[in-house]
Amino acid sequence: MGDPRTWRCRARWLLPLAAVAALSACSGEQTALDPQGPFAERPDDLFRVVFWIAVGVFVLVQGLIIVAVLKFRDRGDDETLPVQTHGNTKLEILWTVIPALILAGIAVPTVQSIFELSEEPDGAVTIEVFGHRWWWEYQYPEAGVETANEMVIPVGRPVRLVMTAEEADQPDVGVIHSFWVPALAGKQDVIPGRITTLNIQADTEGRYLGQCAEYCGLSHANMRLRVIAVPPDEFDQWLEEQAADAPRPDEGTLEAEGEQLFFGGACVGCHAVRGVEVDGTRATGNVGPDLTHFATREEFAGAIFEVNEDNLAEWLEDPPAMKPMTPDERPSLGMPDLGLKPDEIRALVAYLLSLT
Repeated sequence: MGDPRTWRCRARWLLPLAAVAALSACSGEQTALDPQGPFAERPDDLFRVVFWIAVGVFVLVQGLIIVAVLKFRDRGDDETLPVQTHGNTKLEILWTVIPALILAGIAVPTVQSIFELSEEPDGAVTIEVFGHRWWWEYQYPEAGVETANEMVIPVGRPVRLVMTAEEADQPDVGVIHSFWVPALAGKQDVIPGRITTLNIQADTEGRYLGQCAEYCGLSHANMRLRVIAVPPDEFDQWLEEQAADAPRPDEGTLEAEGEQLFFGGACVGCHAVRGVEVDGTRATGNVGPDLTHFATREEFAGAIFEVNEDNLAEWLEDPPAMKPMTPDERPSLGMPDLGLKPDEIRALVAYLLSLT
C-alpha cells in the first residue's frame, strides 16, 4: 500500500489536476454547454434538468452514507452493536416509488424530445453527408454543389442532414462514423448501408467546430469538420459560386504550369475539378475531395491544416507524414507520396490556391 503520507501528498496534487482537467471540458469552442440553435438547445435544456436531479440524488445518498459512517463508527472500547433491523415495508415502498417517479419524469420529456428532434422541419435545406476515412463529403443536391470538410449553411434556417458512410471509391465498404457539432445538435451515427438523419440550425453567424465522434481507425482524431453559418443572401451567393466551373489560370503563369501537372499526372485519378478539360483530360476522380473551389476553404485534410502555401507544399511532399494514412496497403486509404519534385510542388500549390 505504501506510506499513507506519500498517498496523501500525491492526492493533494492529483485531485486539483483532475478537477482542472474535468472542468476544462466544459468550455472552449467545441463545448456542448453553449447551444447556438434550437436543435442543440432542446437537449441542453433537458440535460440541465436531469443534472440537478442527479445532483440532488447524489447529495442525498452520499449524505446518508456519511451520516451512517460517522454515527456508527468504531468508538474504541464501546462494543455495543447498533440496533439491528431487517425489512421495513414503508421504507422499501418509498425508495422504490420515488426513483420510479423520477425516472418516469425524466423519460417523458426525453422520449418526446427524441421524436420531435427527428422530424424533418419545414423549409429545411437538405445536405447529403458522406463519411469517408478520414474526411467528410457534403453534397447540396438542389444546387448541384459538392464540397468537403467545411459545410456552409444559412443562419436561422433549419438544415436536414441525410447521412451515410462509405469509402470514397467503394460504396459497399465503410466504417461507422459519428457526425457531431456540439453547438448545433447532438451526435448522430453515420452508418454504411444505412441512411441516418440529423437536424441542425445556427441562429448566429459563426464557424462551428465538430468532429467524428465514433472511433473509425488510424486517423480518427484527424477527422474534424466545420459548419460555417452565413446570412441567407451570402449562402445563396456561395451556392452559386460553388456550382460554377473551376477558374482557369492565365497562360504562361506558374498556376497554368500547375494545372498542366494536375491534369497530366495522377491527381485526376482521385480528385475532381469540374468544368475543366486540359489536353483532352478531365478531372473526375471521386476517391479524394472535390477540388473545384478548393481555395475557398480555410482548412484541408479533414479540416486539420490551414490552407496556405507552406502547409500545401509540405502536404504534397509527403502526405502520410502529416496525417497518418495507409495509401500503400489494401484497402488503400489516403493520399500517397507521389514523389513530386520541389518545382512541381510549387506549381501545384500555386494552381490549388488559384481554385477560388
